[in-house]
Amino acid sequence: MDGRDAATDLELLRAHVDGDRDAFAVLFHRHRDRLWAVALRTLGDREEAADALQDALLSAHRAAGRFRGDSAVTTWLHRIVVNACLDRIRRRQAHPTVPLPDGTRSDDGSRTGGVEPAAPAQDHDTALVVREALAALPFEQRAALVLVDVQGYPVAEVARILGVAEGTVKSRCARGRARLAVLLGHLRPAAGATPSAHPGAKPVSDVPVVTPGNPRLADGVGSGSGRYRRDANQEDT
Repeated sequence: MDGRDAATDLELLRAHVDGDRDAFAVLFHRHRDRLWAVALRTLGDREEAADALQDALLSAHRAAGRFRGDSAVTTWLHRIVVNACLDRIRRRQAHPTVPLPDGTRSDDGSRTGGVEPAAPAQDHDTALVVREALAALPFEQRAALVLVDVQGYPVAEVARILGVAEGTVKSRCARGRARLAVLLGHLRPAAGATPSAHPGAKPVSDVPVVTPGNPRLADGVGSGSGRYRRDANQEDT
């Protein structure tokens, strides 16, 4: 085993600062799946997410010497990725363009190596609807929901990533879930309806339910088996 593989995140970052040319690459590969997932879910566009992730890693690479150790290295990396996503959103708002369909991608899956697991074919339409609804949220609410409900980070850690109070994270999540519940209300069958009344409809248990305290948002945004989620039962109360 390479000694770098056994090193802690902080040791790798310090080694990078001290001139180890490979340490930062090891650190990035260790966390790239989660960082990519945050960028993709936050921006809702693969090209934008890949560019934001690249911008974030360049920033982290250059700013490593200023890391003070006030938080975990992963928290620091996630904060840089979220800020890079925010910069992209601001540029998009200043120079609006017509986005390509979400499904557009290269043959190998993505520019970042295809680390995003694909949603099952039968869930594809629902996943797209949920992604569109998530993209309609204000950035602050979207970022909080992505980190808490999709990624499964504890509220306390999300507060450190976003640089806000824990109560602010909870409030943003609550408002975001409430808005998603309205946007996705049509996914719930009408009272008394049965699957036979809607040919091809999903069972109620298969439709993503977004309510306070229920982190099933991840079911509709391509998180696959949930390998990106730290704690599927993370509470937000």
